[in-house]
Amino acid sequence: MKQQIQTDKAPQSPHILSQAIKTAGLIFVSGQIHITPDGALMEGSAEEKMAQIMANIAAILKAANSSLDEIVKVTIYVTDMAQMPVLNKVYPTYFTEPYPAREAVCVTALPLGATIEISVIAQAN
Repeated sequence: MKQQIQTDKAPQSPHILSQAIKTAGLIFVSGQIHITPDGALMEGSAEEKMAQIMANIAAILKAANSSLDEIVKVTIYVTDMAQMPVLNKVYPTYFTEPYPAREAVCVTALPLGATIEISVIAQAN
């Protein structure tokens, strides 16, 4: 059985999407961009954008009674691979060892003109 996860502490998803789905002991968090819970696309450095994205993910996981510590898989989408050295520098500040499995993908565009999007899979508590 799957359960929809929803919180007002992270940006609202369009009606055709869920912020996350909990099923079979896992939480699948939809891709989060650097948008504030009130819907404003955040500008700033890659570190600032990642901080907003991770705050969104943390809020969604909290609504599912989980946390960043339970993340097992991370997918990072960027519009410019030149952002990756900065993201690699701050990435470990959000996780403890063993680090989640991870992949980084360069794409031509992201929703709302974002430059970074992150989706995760976490264990459900």
